[in-house]
Amino acid sequence: MIDNKFKLLAGPCVIESEENVMLLAQALKDITSKHDIDFYFKASWDKANRTKATNYRGPGLEEGLRILQKAKAEIGVKIVTDIHEPSQAEPVAEVADIIQIPAFLCRQTDLLHAAAMTGKVVNIKKGQFSSPEEMSNVVSKMEYFGCHNFMLCERGNCFGYNNLVVDMAGLVRLAKLGYPVLFDATHSVQISGGGFNYGNSGKSEFVPYLAKAAVATGVLSGLFMEVHNDPSSALCDGSCMLRLDALDALLDQIMRIREITQE
Repeated sequence: MIDNKFKLLAGPCVIESEENVMLLAQALKDITSKHDIDFYFKASWDKANRTKATNYRGPGLEEGLRILQKAKAEIGVKIVTDIHEPSQAEPVAEVADIIQIPAFLCRQTDLLHAAAMTGKVVNIKKGQFSSPEEMSNVVSKMEYFGCHNFMLCERGNCFGYNNLVVDMAGLVRLAKLGYPVLFDATHSVQISGGGFNYGNSGKSEFVPYLAKAAVATGVLSGLFMEVHNDPSSALCDGSCMLRLDALDALLDQIMRIREITQE
């Protein structure tokens, strides 16, 4: 079940290699252990909605789950990763502690049903096209399937061409649906399709500001942040990700802000 401890879902956008996963999982575990945080290592085994067919997507289901299971067993981290099709829910549930529903797929009834039936915690990204109140339909579906063990994750709303904005009041409105709320601080700075040659671009310099502002609302159960040791060489969403060496100081600020909101 979902407890009240502040959560951080963090890791690279996609599994780039076994070596990189093990490096980041260990580093993130070491950093988060200093801040009394419930940490889940995040990495996707497939990025099914890349802008171009030639973009790197990941190692695939079998190899990706093998690598995540190794990180879980040898480093002792909990795992969160995505599914894109109902048939993927069961094998992913054998490794993942949290199953994540991508924002573009948050209304896919069969996908929600499959995730709900695993008995695992489900993190549902709010669609860029949805208001907080519209997510009540997603909540109703999960409750209909007998699942109350899920979280809702804000990741910005479409605003004009290629741009996303985050409404901090929207976090409060989302929390009124009665389930834990997370904030995705890195995908919220994404400029989808706005990069060179119609790739993805982003403004990672704004990640710390948005993360701290979201925590200051006092309604968050945790944060989602993609973190990489060298974002400039990342194979996916590097321009959105937080540098690993910036995480410790940011978490220190975030937890102090959260302490104030809990007074």
